Amino acid sequence: MPTATISPLGFPEAVLPESARQLRLDVRDFLDEERARGTVLGRPDSWLAGWDPAFTRGLAERGWVGMALPTEYGGAGRGFLERYVVIEELLAAGAPVSAHWVSDRQAGPSILQHGTEEQRRFFLPRIAAGKCFFSIGMSEKSSGSDLASVRTCAERTADGWRLTGTKMWTGGAHANDYAIVLARTEEAEDKHAGLSQFIVDLRAPGVRIEPIHLMSGEHRFNAFHLEGVHVPEAMLLGQQGDGWKQVTGELAFERSGPERYLSTFPLLVSLLRELDQRAMTAEQLTQVGILTARLHSIRQLSLGVAAALDAGASLDTQAALVKDLGTRLEGALVDSVRSILPTPADPHATPGSHAELLAFALLHSPGYTLRGGTNEILRGIITRGLEQH
Repeated sequence: MPTATISPLGFPEAVLPESARQLRLDVRDFLDEERARGTVLGRPDSWLAGWDPAFTRGLAERGWVGMALPTEYGGAGRGFLERYVVIEELLAAGAPVSAHWVSDRQAGPSILQHGTEEQRRFFLPRIAAGKCFFSIGMSEKSSGSDLASVRTCAERTADGWRLTGTKMWTGGAHANDYAIVLARTEEAEDKHAGLSQFIVDLRAPGVRIEPIHLMSGEHRFNAFHLEGVHVPEAMLLGQQGDGWKQVTGELAFERSGPERYLSTFPLLVSLLRELDQRAMTAEQLTQVGILTARLHSIRQLSLGVAAALDAGASLDTQAALVKDLGTRLEGALVDSVRSILPTPADPHATPGSHAELLAFALLHSPGYTLRGGTNEILRGIITRGLEQH
């Protein structure tokens, strides 16, 4: 019987295939080399705040970007469980993966599923090579959690579409190449009908990017203004009017991954290093144990969704459950770390120190339960899913 590897949470995992277990060891060797080079700094929220295109290209050279894409489109042709192992290790280490995050997580799979053959052959090899980066063009000022109320409109022209509207909280739009935009192509009594998706060039005439700064002063998000932007007919993604069905399927990828519970994991690692230098009390040990147990249970749910995606299933309810439980844990972990070892948070402390990592996590914490759908909306999805069964 193959020897089981240990997950980042410290549990044996004989359930994964041998290929995934060996892959985990390969990723750890790679991360050790990158730490020695100073490119992996162990920061929280690295999938949002760790922008490093050179690091992305290094992953792509090893076949670790676009892993689940077919080889005929430049991908590695591996499963979602193998991809899961790679991104779990990267997130647990706090590696800078935000450059390719959206492209790899959802834009690539969405184009593979809904795109034309021309779109697949153009975009997917570039995504897998770490040379084409996407943003999400869903939310609007009055259409965040109520996504179906989008006001961005797409009007037909002689040779395509003209898009007008504003998307909010568009991560990386100031640096990325394209965005997949949800827009209304026709009025309908049912607000979920008449929506379509478009691949929009972020450098096209009429695109205006307005920065939105976080409390820390970081520029991660933007207001993405579409001022009569021409989009060729060939850049309609999927079928006209199928936007709602496509976007809800896309959210299963967005909501179910390990980023939904590992964003603050590097802070827990930092806490354990601090406690290792002193005698841990029984109460501290109990609190750490509770956090670890919660992380492990959510991880099992997330792994279940990855296995279902491997089997071709779409699990909207289960993905929403992972996101709801995971992002609540992210905030609880920060609070628990402060309780277990009271330490002043200091954004100006030595980079990588416990005080600096704590400050970083605290400044990012307001977004944990908002991005990807608020918890209230997620619980509505979960309730409806349970009622249908």
